Amino acid sequence: MDIRRTILWMIFSFSLLLLWNNWQEYNGKPSLFANAPVTEEQSANTTPASAADTTVPQALSSTSTAPTLPESTVASADTEIITVTSDVYKLSFDTIGAQLVRAELLNYASPDENAEHMTLLDNSATSTYLAQTGVVGAPAGQSYPTHLTPFRLISEQTDLQAGRLDIVFEATADQVRVLKTYTLTEGSYDIKVSHQIENLSDQPIAPSIYLQLSRDGNNPPDSSKLYRTFTGPVVYSEDDKFQKIGFSDIDKNKAKYTQSADNGWVGMVQHYFASAWVPPQGLERKNEILRVANNLYAARTILPVGTLAAGESKTITADLWVGPQDQKAMSAVAKGLDLVVDYGWLTIISKPLFTILTWLHSLIGNWGWAIVLLTVLIKLVFYPLSAASYRSMAKMKQVTPRMQAIREKYADDKVKQNQAMMELYRNEKINPLGGCLPMLVQIPVFIALYWVLLGSVEMRGAPWILWIQDLSARDPWMILPAIMMLTMFLQIKLNPTPPDPMQAKVMMIMPLVFGGMMFFFPAGLVLYWVVNNALSIAQQQYITSRINKEEAAKKVG
Repeated sequence: MDIRRTILWMIFSFSLLLLWNNWQEYNGKPSLFANAPVTEEQSANTTPASAADTTVPQALSSTSTAPTLPESTVASADTEIITVTSDVYKLSFDTIGAQLVRAELLNYASPDENAEHMTLLDNSATSTYLAQTGVVGAPAGQSYPTHLTPFRLISEQTDLQAGRLDIVFEATADQVRVLKTYTLTEGSYDIKVSHQIENLSDQPIAPSIYLQLSRDGNNPPDSSKLYRTFTGPVVYSEDDKFQKIGFSDIDKNKAKYTQSADNGWVGMVQHYFASAWVPPQGLERKNEILRVANNLYAARTILPVGTLAAGESKTITADLWVGPQDQKAMSAVAKGLDLVVDYGWLTIISKPLFTILTWLHSLIGNWGWAIVLLTVLIKLVFYPLSAASYRSMAKMKQVTPRMQAIREKYADDKVKQNQAMMELYRNEKINPLGGCLPMLVQIPVFIALYWVLLGSVEMRGAPWILWIQDLSARDPWMILPAIMMLTMFLQIKLNPTPPDPMQAKVMMIMPLVFGGMMFFFPAGLVLYWVVNNALSIAQQQYITSRINKEEAAKKVG
């Protein structure tokens, strides 16, 4: 039983550590595991450079494949904001640079009570998150149209017509004309962005296009104090796959990512939502993740257009995703784009679980009941292992008085005590590890499902029944956490009583620790644990009842 005691102590100690760490973060102190969330005071002292600034920071030095780019989100006083709408978007463009400076997602509610829709991209006093593009590679003393160049709107359409909306901007600088077209499609968060570059000079040119996302380093307003989700730049390539780059690593010049490739994409992610630039595949590009100003970061990719002869034009079209982390839709846009929903090392388990969860939802149309059914299916798959575990526990509970008698008899002789215990196990055909090992095998699946429920945007705003109207928010009436705490107490009562009084006290405290944490967790996660606990109790009761009947039959016989 030493191994069981050790495992229980490890679980309890780790739970206390997590609880203490979360309490520290809640009070604005550094996390034990990562950088602490940006507090309101810190945010006030790290206001990002905004489009209202009038000075341009010095540009970074150029390389052979990455021409010098302007780093600021600067705009002049002559800026004009153009607003368009589709069935999923309300978008605002700045004529300076033809930048996308605001994106409201009409199908998602805002976590801010003062706003109606979720705002992903923004350019305000408290938030900077922009999609920018431009053309670089001009000879010394010249400048092609960039995200700092005044553009003019030449299209008149402002909403969807026949399921499509084209927003076209034009700018000319140093005999290079650029037509930038944003194409919106009905029901889609994939925006096609094309750049038609025309050489108006009598000399050949070799320009490059940059596709850039600029974002401050603040946590989203709906970030949780009790569980951490990643916010920051990401890069994907077929060679190195999905790479996350923390803002702190960028500040310390320790960012590691794929810098050159002919495939992949760059993006910015936060809980439930993402933005990404997906250039044409097969074209060489250079990726850059950098700090461009105080609390302002950029993720960009730079593509050489090739040589344009005098009078020649060329069009490059890229995809810009701005919206929810919809895995199915994102995977259709680009390979690996669905990996913004990051399950870590448990992806191989989490992906199938999410697929099954989505299938169940397609059958019953309710994410809450889909969670319940998925939990039932998992319990059925693991029934043989769980049965073995509960059978072992039931036998251990039957011999607990005899084990206690052995401990008292050989209290001063541990060797004889262990020998007597082993003899008892052999005679009763009990494996002392039988109750633990089957449960340990199931832990990766339970953790994987935890990440599926935590990271699925489908849970955001999804109702279950009655008082649960948002599975991604905590239970407003605290009913599910209270039920979970009760089920944990019942499970402890059904298990063999630990012979060690201190161990018994630890076991009784665990429901308070876990239950207390669950008061702040999303209702969908707590629902999963409640159903899992309830099924475990029913299964344990059934198996224990069968064993008791078998033992009673043996005595009668």
